[in-house]
Amino acid sequence: MGLFSFIKDAGNKIFGINKKKAAAKEANTNAKANAAAELLKEEENAALKLEETINDLQLKVDGLKVKIKGEMATVKGIALDQTTKEKVVLVVGNNEGISVVDDQMTVENPEPEAQFHTVISGDTLGKIAKKYYGNPMKYPIIFEANQPMLTDPDKIYPGQVLRIPHLG
Repeated sequence: MGLFSFIKDAGNKIFGINKKKAAAKEANTNAKANAAAELLKEEENAALKLEETINDLQLKVDGLKVKIKGEMATVKGIALDQTTKEKVVLVVGNNEGISVVDDQMTVENPEPEAQFHTVISGDTLGKIAKKYYGNPMKYPIIFEANQPMLTDPDKIYPGQVLRIPHLG
């Protein structure tokens, strides 16, 4: 007798041994591929909806392209100005399922960058204005800086990110 070497996976193919196991493995692979294809389609549809929303809000970005992969969104294009760029980032980032926005946009007309504030429970635009500007009565500046995403100064929610523009 002696030791004989075999090609490990050749038996299944040649003699049909473990066909059920191979079929199950193939079905699992197909299910994973189908799930991956479905996820990709959902991400593409979500990206298209975000692009449509940005256009509906009349935020001017030439060559706008949004791509979503998992929890990350990438935004490309040429924004009219810094304000538009920041608003686009907020439109994309303030969506369920997006935890990171990769801003790859450029700006036609540069201007000072705004700060960003994440709303916490109990925040009001007045409290936020007092924190950043020292005066709660300057809340309309923050409200205007976040239009058209904000439609009412009293309708902000925890976790939402707001633009706090630089006062020049």
